[in-house]
Amino acid sequence: MNNQAISLYELNNLIRGVLEDTLPETFWIRAETSDVHVNQNGHCYLEFIEKDNKGRTLIAKARGMIWSNTFFMLKAYFEKATNQTFGSGIKVLVQVSVEFHELYGFSLTVHDIDPSYTLGDQALNRAAILKQLEEEGVLNMNKELELPVPVSRIAIISSPTAAGYEDFLEQLNNNAYGFVFYTKLFPAIMQGDRTEDSIISALERIYEYLDCFDVVVIIRGGGATSDLSSFDSYLLAASCAQFPLPIITGIGHERDDTVLDIVAHTRAKTPTAVAEFLISNMAEIALELDDTTQSIVSLVTQRLQEEAVRLSVFETKNSFILKNWYKEQNTILSSAKNVLSRNLLRTDKENKSKLAVLESVLIKESQQIIKDSQNHFSSIENSLKRITQQSFKNETIRLNAFEKHLALASPENILKKGYTLTMKDGKVIKQSKALKKGDEVAIVFSDGEIKSIVE
Repeated sequence: MNNQAISLYELNNLIRGVLEDTLPETFWIRAETSDVHVNQNGHCYLEFIEKDNKGRTLIAKARGMIWSNTFFMLKAYFEKATNQTFGSGIKVLVQVSVEFHELYGFSLTVHDIDPSYTLGDQALNRAAILKQLEEEGVLNMNKELELPVPVSRIAIISSPTAAGYEDFLEQLNNNAYGFVFYTKLFPAIMQGDRTEDSIISALERIYEYLDCFDVVVIIRGGGATSDLSSFDSYLLAASCAQFPLPIITGIGHERDDTVLDIVAHTRAKTPTAVAEFLISNMAEIALELDDTTQSIVSLVTQRLQEEAVRLSVFETKNSFILKNWYKEQNTILSSAKNVLSRNLLRTDKENKSKLAVLESVLIKESQQIIKDSQNHFSSIENSLKRITQQSFKNETIRLNAFEKHLALASPENILKKGYTLTMKDGKVIKQSKALKKGDEVAIVFSDGEIKSIVE
């Protein structure tokens, strides 16, 4: 038995020879990348893995490598085609040769890669997630939320060191209108395997202070797009779709929308574009408030004029009624005196005395009635004047306060600072893509406007 034994090296050498003699030179295999790293010489070492249909259990694994000269070309080719960094967790279709070394054992050497397979896998994954969200009835829930008026309290999910975050704040806080926005950063990892859990955790923290914010902004730094598969996550998409505040995304890529972009209330291409959207939204509200202010001033002025006319008519009418009443009282008194005089001539001395007393009482009562009526009408007239004057004063104070409150947001005030408005067909142009060559536009200054042709 001992004479038939062979060494480990001999066994491995035998296996190597069998593999070389029986297997084709290269294979195309489907697998998922794992533990990808590049050494100082530029060689890429990784593992290829395969999981079961549920994506939970590992059923196969093999060591792999890509020589530096091949890796340099394949990496650039793959990333240009997929707009995604070559790294761990990617489904790939690669051409490999089987290697078996007596010391290092079994491994796969990569010679080529097919980016279309990775793109197809990503598309299928997004389609499956969107279908599931639609079947659950949550796909458009966030889109159906109404933006608050105005949008000024903003919860931000971003990496605190990302250039896109700084660009967003710069654009937002230095807007041409002088609008004030209140922002709060909820830090999160925006790239790599931890992105999903990190963003969901930030959403949970925002939920604790829900009443403090109008919207949630999810932004990611500019530059080359990498690891976008993190934003094609079912759990992340479901969390955002059902979040009770509108979510605005600015992930900073030009490729097709991610699942997160699709379920969000509003999608902008970059963090700066998100800031421009918020500023534009505030500017529209300011214009509406200005129009409303002008309408209120016009209506109040008209109402005050109408009330002044009504008061004048009321005073004239009451004066006329009072004069007629005085005239009637004097007529009654005069008639009473004539009757008494005639009776005094026909009666005896005793009756004359009684009639004289009666006359005196009647005169006093009539005078008192006239005096009381005069006081009553005078009181009514003074009350009407006082109430009208106070109402006018209150409306004037309220309008002055409202005008001061809106003065900073007034387009005219903004124009006086040196800014301009670009208008076409009477409408404000907010984005350059709304114009094309040959369009005639009006550039509005504080003291007038000029016409211009787009070149």
